[in-house]
Amino acid sequence: MISTLSTPTLTLLPRSISQCAVSFSLNRSLSHRRKYNSVIRSAFKTHAAGNGSVETDTAVVEKPQSETLFQVSRGHASPFGATVRDGGVNFAIYSLNAHSATLCFFTLSDFQNNRVTEYVPLDPLINRTGGVWHIFLKGDFRDLLYGYKFDGKFYPLEGHYYDPSRIVLDPYAKAVISRGEFGALGPDGNCWPQMAGMVPQDDDEFDWEGDLPLKYPQRDLVIYEMHVRGFTKHESSNTKFPGTYLGVVEKLDHLKELGVNCLELMPCHEFNELEYFSYNSVQGDYRFNFWGYSTINYFSPMIRYSSAGIRNCGRDGINEIKFLIKEAHKRGIEVIMDVVFNHTAEGNENGPVISFRGVDNSVYYMLAPRGEFYNYSGCGNTFNCNHPVVRQFIVDCLRYWVTEMHVDGFRFDLASIMSRSSSLWDGANVFGAPVEGDLLTTGTPLSGPPLIDLISNDPILRGVKLIAEAWDAGGLYQVGTFPHWGIWSEWNGKYRDTVRQFIKGTDGFSGAFAECLCGSPNLYQGGGRKPWHSINFVCAHDGFTLADLVTYNNKHNLSNGEDNNDGENHNNSWNCGQEGEFVNISVKKLRKRQMRNFFLSLMVSQGVPMIYMGDEYGHTKGGNNNTYCHDNYINYFRWDKKEESSSDFFRFCRLMTKFRQECESLGLDDFPTSERLQWHGHFPGRPHWSESSRFVAFTMVDSLKGEIYIAFNTSHLPCTINLPERPGYRWEPLVDTSKPTPYDFLTHDLPGRDIAIQQYAQFLDANMYPMLSYSSIILLRTPDETA
Repeated sequence: MISTLSTPTLTLLPRSISQCAVSFSLNRSLSHRRKYNSVIRSAFKTHAAGNGSVETDTAVVEKPQSETLFQVSRGHASPFGATVRDGGVNFAIYSLNAHSATLCFFTLSDFQNNRVTEYVPLDPLINRTGGVWHIFLKGDFRDLLYGYKFDGKFYPLEGHYYDPSRIVLDPYAKAVISRGEFGALGPDGNCWPQMAGMVPQDDDEFDWEGDLPLKYPQRDLVIYEMHVRGFTKHESSNTKFPGTYLGVVEKLDHLKELGVNCLELMPCHEFNELEYFSYNSVQGDYRFNFWGYSTINYFSPMIRYSSAGIRNCGRDGINEIKFLIKEAHKRGIEVIMDVVFNHTAEGNENGPVISFRGVDNSVYYMLAPRGEFYNYSGCGNTFNCNHPVVRQFIVDCLRYWVTEMHVDGFRFDLASIMSRSSSLWDGANVFGAPVEGDLLTTGTPLSGPPLIDLISNDPILRGVKLIAEAWDAGGLYQVGTFPHWGIWSEWNGKYRDTVRQFIKGTDGFSGAFAECLCGSPNLYQGGGRKPWHSINFVCAHDGFTLADLVTYNNKHNLSNGEDNNDGENHNNSWNCGQEGEFVNISVKKLRKRQMRNFFLSLMVSQGVPMIYMGDEYGHTKGGNNNTYCHDNYINYFRWDKKEESSSDFFRFCRLMTKFRQECESLGLDDFPTSERLQWHGHFPGRPHWSESSRFVAFTMVDSLKGEIYIAFNTSHLPCTINLPERPGYRWEPLVDTSKPTPYDFLTHDLPGRDIAIQQYAQFLDANMYPMLSYSSIILLRTPDETA
């Protein structure tokens, strides 16, 4: 999630005598991260139904016991989770502070009626090794689900929340079953019904058909940020399974046509879309957790993104996301997962007990000395990433998604949290021995965080794409300084801000814009990294879309039902003279020109370009820059609008992406030097870097194209530029964003192309070119047949 972040302050939330803990609350501008002291309590306890509220605490009925279903033996302490072995299933889970543990099983029918089918208590003398509870069972596990009950202290002042009445999820469960359909309420209108994990079977297999990782060099990537449900849920998608993994498969050819070779999926780990469920009187519908940045389980894919739902205990859902990944690879498209290891859906002390809190709260969450929850995520809790057990859990999870699910890499949401010290940070706790002077406050940024060290040097994970969102909601901003071990890339938020400022014509950004074009060497070269460590983007899921960036000066978030108080206020946007969609023709033309300018700048910059879903046709969210809660047309990809744009902006985007891939010089492995790149101004070799300059131009030597000339005029005034002399050659126009489609990009097969070029003959003969205000151009060096 992206934002401009303010300096944090720590404040204690008020509490009543009956509350057993307080939360640290950090000021933040990531406003869609909810205030859990009120919102989660409301979502957990009640939901809007009819004219009143209904309690949603799940009551699990004890079923009369008959003869046990299983043969029971001691089991093994590793691996964690439920693992098929030796004709049975081994169960192992870490809970250092629990006094007792019970394994609970459900048949599907009992589960739907909130009944436990079988209890299997674990003997602490036999079924415990260190802090690990384990047991081995033989029996018929078909269509069985499982969970755990733990007993121990309920003493929040020491960070313990054990509750033997709760059945909690195994953090290592490979599929989580609750409701079968996205947005459907649980029994009795429950927003938080009982959840359980799938018990694996020895015949759980998927035919990968020889699928292997594509292993593209990162410099060659063009990334597309996508929301799985939003991509095909709109009726205009005409897909057989709208809003699902299979729906995405049906539309993968669109990405191929656009020139995308890497798909970045917004969160697809199990989350509860009903987390914010409440009636939105402004919109006339219900609020959902649409984006999914509130994980319940990190091993389980979001089951309600599958057409199968809970059928076959989630196995069919797992196979559907595997099928998506396999089919993407067949089309030459890598798949990156957006992962949220900074917090979970359990929130602060008022949040639900689902998994980690009930297993061992003091281990999995970053706590202050009296049990308060640190809130560097802005969502009520902070995952205790650098605790030895937690960091191993994260590595195990990432390895699973690479080896079992075949993903090609990860984008880490609020990754700076992974660089903060864990609770009880000291040398003995982390390394097994004291280190002199190594006493740090919980949450202190570390120069060599153990988790990132472990991931970076893991023999499996070191070979995949690792992308950090290098900031968090606690004010830690590490763009350019994230601990990287030479392999981590970053979402370059400074690129976004600089490009927005320069393209809209703000003084003082020409030099910074030139740095962005070169892959931000000011950020990455000194640390030994390369241009491709910069993930360049103008827009992402959080903030304005590309169309809204040129349509609105201010956010218009009333449809969120929060009186327009949510969402980022600092957008660096420009409406081109009039606010909103209903404007005169000249403003509309300027907006289209600006959209082309933004996309062109993205495609000619060194580094890795990232496109946000829908920007390729000009999707609008009506000026809403914080659409986290909308499961409707606001967030849905409009395939009808894409078809309307196929001969206009989509055509331009498709051709620009193709041009980038055809140019050897626009995806370099290192920062360009003067041997390849030369800067220009209105005259060759005389660039303008003054505060008032709104013009940047450069030439690049390209082994495939010969040489290309690229210029940006973001002034409100037109200009005529003098081009570099190239004896025996002349400059030929390829792209001019001031021209109407299809003459904004002159392909070789374009009817009337020669006439369009001839219109510039008198200028080109004089080695000059006229540029309108707010426009950009690309010229190619070609042999001069008249010389």
